[in-house]
Amino acid sequence: MPGGPEPAFCSQRNDVDRRGAAFYRERMAEIIPLPAKTPRPPREPEPLWRDALGERLRRLRHERGERLADTADRAGVSPQYLSEIERGLKEPSSEMIAAVAGALEVTLVELTAAVVDDLRSHAAERAVVGCRATYALAA
Repeated sequence: MPGGPEPAFCSQRNDVDRRGAAFYRERMAEIIPLPAKTPRPPREPEPLWRDALGERLRRLRHERGERLADTADRAGVSPQYLSEIERGLKEPSSEMIAAVAGALEVTLVELTAAVVDDLRSHAAERAVVGCRATYALAA
């Protein structure tokens, strides 16, 4: 064909490709496979906010020596709904949380800070247990 090289047949292209790969392997850096990731042990799920909130509300109610019905009545919610909040089964609105906090004579700031403290202590306990397990496995 005038003006350019003739197209190579398939068998000729494969030879060129093989030589190119060998050329590349000889002149380029060695490929080192990355080490496989070691699987992490399954972690205990973190508590949900609603669980920590419910536990704290129940603790506050018990510290006051109140029945569920008494606190629920002052908060303007049904005893069943307050029970579900305390058990972490309901995701209460901020208005409901404020109503129950008011019935327990705590502010939202105090309640929120207490729930955060509970979550932090839970995280610290998990870290200590994790360290103990690591030391036990190492021994």
